Amino acid sequence: MSECVRCPVVGCVVEYLEGNAVQIALVTEEVAGRLRLLLPNRREVRLNAARLLPWLGPVLPAGLGRDDAVRALEAHKKLREDLAGSIPLLETWELAQGEVSAAPAAWFAELAQTTPSPDQVSAYGRALLSCKSHFRFQPPDFQVFSQDMVEKRLQEEKIRTEREELLGGGNAFLRLLWDAACNRRPLPSDLPALSPQLAEKMEKMLRERMADPEKTHDDTEWRLLSKGLPDEPHLPLQLLTAWGKVPPHYNFWLERAGYAPGDAWWEDFRAEVESLAAPLAPEEAQPCSLPFFSIDSASTRDVDDALHICNDGDGHTVTLALALPALHWNFGGPLDRAVLRRGTSIYLPEGDCHMLPEILGTRACSLLAGENRPALCIRTRIDSAGGFSPCEIRIASVRLAANLTYEDCQAVLDAQAQGAPLPQNPATAHAAQLALGLEAARKRQAARIADGAVVMDRPEPHVTLTGEGADIRVDIEENSHAPDAQMLVAEMMILASAAVADWAVAQRLPLLHRVQDVALPREYAGVWSSPQDMTRIMRALVPSGLSVQARPHAALALPRYAPVTSPLRRYPDLVNEAQIIHFLRAGAPLWDEPGLAALLGLLSPVLEAAGQVQRFRPRYWKLLYFRQQGDKTWWPGVITEENDAFVSVSLPDQGIFVRGRRRLFDERACPGMAVRVRVGKVVPLYNEISVLEAAPAE
Repeated sequence: MSECVRCPVVGCVVEYLEGNAVQIALVTEEVAGRLRLLLPNRREVRLNAARLLPWLGPVLPAGLGRDDAVRALEAHKKLREDLAGSIPLLETWELAQGEVSAAPAAWFAELAQTTPSPDQVSAYGRALLSCKSHFRFQPPDFQVFSQDMVEKRLQEEKIRTEREELLGGGNAFLRLLWDAACNRRPLPSDLPALSPQLAEKMEKMLRERMADPEKTHDDTEWRLLSKGLPDEPHLPLQLLTAWGKVPPHYNFWLERAGYAPGDAWWEDFRAEVESLAAPLAPEEAQPCSLPFFSIDSASTRDVDDALHICNDGDGHTVTLALALPALHWNFGGPLDRAVLRRGTSIYLPEGDCHMLPEILGTRACSLLAGENRPALCIRTRIDSAGGFSPCEIRIASVRLAANLTYEDCQAVLDAQAQGAPLPQNPATAHAAQLALGLEAARKRQAARIADGAVVMDRPEPHVTLTGEGADIRVDIEENSHAPDAQMLVAEMMILASAAVADWAVAQRLPLLHRVQDVALPREYAGVWSSPQDMTRIMRALVPSGLSVQARPHAALALPRYAPVTSPLRRYPDLVNEAQIIHFLRAGAPLWDEPGLAALLGLLSPVLEAAGQVQRFRPRYWKLLYFRQQGDKTWWPGVITEENDAFVSVSLPDQGIFVRGRRRLFDERACPGMAVRVRVGKVVPLYNEISVLEAAPAE
């Protein structure tokens, strides 16, 4: 019997689409285009002949019983499925490309077989129906897509598949992560499996949203993935933590700042870094034989300033030596661009993040005692009234006599003040200069206060961490108190930046200035230490900022102030140092004022982001400390502000402010009143802490 069939007659094997799947059937009756069909599962259906797929046959022998007909259908079905699975669809599409724009299934089958059987035609039809990226079924033909259309549809299909995965397995997976995060328990062992591609895409999306909460280009996919989850600001971080992709207490602020932790970020620039670490050539700087010494905290590794002081009649001559990383710095180069993106060093309880590669910032460029280093030397004179004369600036080679600590210097200064024997520590050898330095510093501070300076004496407690991961413990203790030694260094650094700013104005050299151009009441001048006074005065101050204009700095009581004393730690100081060096060598600036303004436009958002890390990360650890102590502990504090709704309290021992509802406090509550508070509802991640109970101090 011939297998060529042109119309569906009784006994003909036919196929039709049902639920987007090909169904095979046998025609058992035909009446005016209406068919009764027998299916392989022995069911019968009625169907309009117009719904049949445009390939028919074969016609089974007449007189077949129902069982034989079902077995025949099952055999044809399996054969067609096997044949369809072996068809090289891409080769078929390539052969058809340029030959036809549309053709029936039989035409494609004839590419492989001269006289294809109905089963082979059906196999091609099934295969073409499944390949929607390359073909479109427009009965009775299949349209052949062009190369451009295929690429477009493949991309659309990829996106559609990924979205289906996100909405299905991805969303369910995140719900389990959220449940684990909320209940602070490990993930169940029977988590649904994710494909590597989906897991990678989800992790990337979560990390990007953790680093940039305002990210919008994947909003549609994110809505699918996070459907049913709360709209929490730190949802991505909490999910990544529960997933184990980031450790507990992860510093997401560094991610938001784009600030790479550790000291491996500069490896791509190793050749440039090593060239900058090379020793100074003798002809590049004349030696300065003054016995400079530095004063820093005991943990400081990046020493970028040192001083020498001597009597000068009724005044003091001060020479400051500043580290000189800018000497051969390649501004605009790969290393510089990476350092600019850091902007500043960041000092955190869990470890320091240095602006420069440590091989430079803590070794080759750091002013380490007993080693020759290039330095920018600034010499000025402080008179008996605390004023200073125009400074002299030169590039020199220095060799520090000592790297001293605040604690050792303070011990020497205390002994001198008490007339007691000097302690046996490294600072004793420099006792005479320390005494002169303190005298000069007090004159400078008094002069600044007379001009309206506001000095905040607010010691910051020391936060230490022990343990790792979820088991980390936080301790807060009083920092070593060295008020005289710290004031000495602070005044010398303010002096250097003020003197350089005046020198630059006289030379018409543009620099980056730190400005705070605001008028302060005269009564705000002085040294303040009480929390309520500092809070009141801070309300009147606006934050200082960088500018290319040499405008006043109100709190410092200076007409101009150009930061230059920390070139190892702050990019603005590095820029100012480079500007000065270029002027000393070439008689012209490295950047003109518009050039500096353009650089500042790049630098300002970087410094703001790094500043957020420096502000919020230590506070996170302090809040975790309070949570670990529980809500039964009473903490001593001082009221700093109050109104009808809330009362603000400073906890000086922990260096933190908390707020509670007015009704919790005594009716006599007012700024300056000593109180005890009990705190709770502490959520470090969300910067939340509440006063639960308050009482007057006993």
